[in-house]
Amino acid sequence: MLAANAAVYAINNATTEGKITVCCLLLLSMFSWTIIITKFRQLSIARRAAKKFFAAYGATRDPLDIKRKGEAFGGAPAYQLYRRAADELEYHLKHNPVVVKNQRRISTASFEAVKVALEEAAAAEAMALEKGMIVLSTAVAGGPFIGLLGTVWGVMETFAGIARANAASLTAMAPGVAGALIATVTGLLVAIPAMFAYNFMVTTIRHITQELDGYATRYATQIEHIYVDNRPLSEELKQANEALALSVVTALKGDEALLRGTPVFGAER
Repeated sequence: MLAANAAVYAINNATTEGKITVCCLLLLSMFSWTIIITKFRQLSIARRAAKKFFAAYGATRDPLDIKRKGEAFGGAPAYQLYRRAADELEYHLKHNPVVVKNQRRISTASFEAVKVALEEAAAAEAMALEKGMIVLSTAVAGGPFIGLLGTVWGVMETFAGIARANAASLTAMAPGVAGALIATVTGLLVAIPAMFAYNFMVTTIRHITQELDGYATRYATQIEHIYVDNRPLSEELKQANEALALSVVTALKGDEALLRGTPVFGAER
């Protein structure tokens, strides 16, 4: 109650500049708390959904198994990577396949496109997680300085007023100084919660992004192991030669059958 009474007294005796500074700080605090609540909710959902997704992914052996089952894990950043890479992989399996022993695979060039899709998705998810953090960092770094500006300005106005009135007494100075100090108090009240929330969120976001990097590497390795044509060049040339020889033999047999079915000129005579 004493603190509340002191705050009310200080605000009532604050200068116009001090009140403007306090209003700016309150506006910054409103944005800061909006980001804090929103990001806490986003990170909480992301961690819970990621836990479920990794459990489902760990139970599979095929990189496309989750997509073929139609399972979805909204809010999980790793699932967004999975979906983007799985869509790219399916596109190349459909449009640029490499048939190896009656199995559809993709070339190394197509696999590079899949890895690029993974990297783009990871960058997009990292940016989404960090969105709005600039407001918290501004509140942490700028709040105390804005409050200090209001305090210095208020003290300057107080001393200027005392000089004009020629009354340098504590009774004359106290209201003005109290009104000036409320700006610094408001700045600290804005910065302190934002500082704790910012440190916690930065640590959580760093953990999630590192988890995303590790998952992207793991998923790319699994795709390469199952769906990428990694045969030696000699084996590829051998299969290409066999396919070419088969096509030539088929063409020759077709020509031979055609020649046998064509009557010889003058045979009727």
